Amino acid sequence: MAWRSRFSYIGRRHLSIFANPSPSNWTKVVSDAEKIVGYPTSFMSFRCLLSDELSNVAMHVKKLVGTKHPLLNTARGFVYDSRNNLQMRGLIIMLMSKAAGPCPSNSDLICDSMVSGIYPRITIFPSVSLSLIHTAFLVHRGIVNLKEWMNSDGPLKNMQFGNKMAVLSGDFLLANACTGLAQLNDSKVVELISSAIGDVVQGIYHESSTSAEESSLTVASWEDQTFLSHGALLAKSCQAAMKLARHDTEAQNWAFQYGKHLALGHKLNSDLQLFVKSGSEPAVFSLDSAPVVFHRQIVGPERWRHQLKQVQNMARQIDYTKLWGLIKMERGVSQGLDLCSYHSNKALEAMKCFPPSEARSALENMAYALTKF
Repeated sequence: MAWRSRFSYIGRRHLSIFANPSPSNWTKVVSDAEKIVGYPTSFMSFRCLLSDELSNVAMHVKKLVGTKHPLLNTARGFVYDSRNNLQMRGLIIMLMSKAAGPCPSNSDLICDSMVSGIYPRITIFPSVSLSLIHTAFLVHRGIVNLKEWMNSDGPLKNMQFGNKMAVLSGDFLLANACTGLAQLNDSKVVELISSAIGDVVQGIYHESSTSAEESSLTVASWEDQTFLSHGALLAKSCQAAMKLARHDTEAQNWAFQYGKHLALGHKLNSDLQLFVKSGSEPAVFSLDSAPVVFHRQIVGPERWRHQLKQVQNMARQIDYTKLWGLIKMERGVSQGLDLCSYHSNKALEAMKCFPPSEARSALENMAYALTKF
């Protein structure tokens, strides 16, 4: 099983591949990569935001201003989200296409005028496959569970209206994304991205189907679930970009592997920030985040339940500062760091199939940056 080889990796961090100096700031890595593509990725986000589709959505979302519905926070993050850097997904597709270069065996594609070393049909692909689809799922995630609604959350009618907007807006964006995909006139690419949408739905369903406190999620199942909800869309979009440029199956597979491992490493980096970043204040964190899953697997289910009772008050509310301290005492965080290094290295390995270039270096720098906290 592939996961067993990863466990042999954990505990002996192979950092030799990171010996070369690399940018440690994710924002700087993305900014440098944008210069290689030819224009900032945020331009693609603005172009998407100024489209008729999102303009219609924005008109209705304005009615939620002044409420506490999470759809508002989602809307604020459309242009720029400093934590998740929503724009970088489209940038990766563009860099992947530029790093792979032209496919010499297809003369009809060579005749196409390339812009900054990228085929024209691929330049519109990120805004279709990633911007609209990813935004649609972010909007859907903004649905409030009305069973947990309290008076302090604001009027119930505001929550109900916000939920209707989240459902309808997300579906509307997905429908427009599907229309854009059809216009690419490539059934295999449509099939790939359709399967990615199914993966995301499945991953989100698994995330919300069980209580985090009673979850029996193992590290292996966490990785599988995280790939579905966070990695499948990027990985299959990278593969689809190679398919659009008519590169061979091997190149498509390496592109898929890069997207998969970069997405998993990025999620691990995000989960680990609170536990490894100096000066970070303990705050509310997911009980299904990577360090917690590692910790839970190390201490075992019985001791985990006992620890949860230790950090809960009479109202069964968790003291996350105490829980943070208990997790820091065990090896879960260090094992999470090892797994992050593993995925970074796998992403770097995938890049070896492409010839040396600025675009390839930019993709490698993104993988390097995942191990920096």
